[in-house]
Amino acid sequence: MSSDGKPGESAFEDGSRAERRRGGHVDRVGRPRMADVTEQPVIARRAVAEAEVAVSQETLSAIVDGTNPKGDVLSVAELAGVMAGKRASDLIPLCHPVALTDLLVRAVPDRAAGLIRIRVETAAIGPGGVEMEALTAAAVAALTVYDMVRDVDPSAAVRGIKLLSRSGAESDAWQRAPETGQGARVPRGARVAGRISSPPRGSGGRIPPRRFGS
Repeated sequence: MSSDGKPGESAFEDGSRAERRRGGHVDRVGRPRMADVTEQPVIARRAVAEAEVAVSQETLSAIVDGTNPKGDVLSVAELAGVMAGKRASDLIPLCHPVALTDLLVRAVPDRAAGLIRIRVETAAIGPGGVEMEALTAAAVAALTVYDMVRDVDPSAAVRGIKLLSRSGAESDAWQRAPETGQGARVPRGARVAGRISSPPRGSGGRIPPRRFGS
């Protein structure tokens, strides 16, 4: 309390901090602000996200055979996803910077569905989740596929950008059911599904997924 009986600066700061800890991105007067994660536990956290790019069968064949005019679509898309995932906080205004410990992007052709399926897994040890990094990587990888094929297939469509699972804090563990597309909290001790498997792609003789360092 200040000498004139009005709330002092420290009281204002205490109230503001308490409000940030409630987790919202807008304060009581409508100002945007980052949530305060100072007292969140510093633990290992993971997230898995995916996106799809629908393309014509001719375009899919060119991608798999390596004859697309702009070059190796899948490798460029994977690298673009890695670069974007590391910069999620630069692109999304109220997203916290995260020191990722792992970031894996895999783009896989699906001939039967006429799709390039993009799967991303992110990991970090810190006070906040890594969902936004995974989703950003998936979105930019998908947009890169489109950019690589748009001259020959302008009808290609990016779709289905979504979170598949997250883990870390037990209260926030969550995964999407493949049958319904709906999500549910994960019971204590249960393994979170959706992580990227490591066998070779098997389509067009492409190499296994690669991990990229920072």
